[in-house]
Amino acid sequence: MNLFGVMDVSGSALRAERVRAEVVASNMANAETTRTPDGGPYQRHHVVFEAEGGGSFQQSLVSQMQGGTGSFGSGFKNAITGGFGGTALNTASSDGLTAPNGVAGGVGVMGVISDASAPLKRYDPQHPDAGADGFVAYPDINPLTEMVDLMGATRSYGMNASAITAEKGMISSSLDLLK
Repeated sequence: MNLFGVMDVSGSALRAERVRAEVVASNMANAETTRTPDGGPYQRHHVVFEAEGGGSFQQSLVSQMQGGTGSFGSGFKNAITGGFGGTALNTASSDGLTAPNGVAGGVGVMGVISDASAPLKRYDPQHPDAGADGFVAYPDINPLTEMVDLMGATRSYGMNASAITAEKGMISSSLDLLK
């Protein structure tokens, strides 16, 4: 992996977890929404993540060991065989790993899907959205589940921010050694 590869991976995770937190906040804000523009109660949303950069860990490891091109191992092999001069670092950063789309080892948001669970029925004949039987359809959103999802997104975001901070410290220490 090139010098800034960990930052790219952690940056992609930060973006994905931000989307996850926004979706959870939307779910919590609409927990009592009984009427949407589509008709019916709000439906809970879920974020679906996907691995970015193509290939599995095993494929990347085999490619690195064999000195393949286009993976994180190619820059490492070039740095060892060509020294740490300008060409080795340029080769490591030009293999597409720092591109905004498809960070090798990163995570992306495949999409946001709606939960297909049936709405909860509560008896409230005075509610404007009550049916003929007096029941109102509410979204099937559990605040405890949403809080757990939000805590998971927050902690994952924090860990990735810590990883970026740690790598910045390592890069800074490396530069201090070269002085």
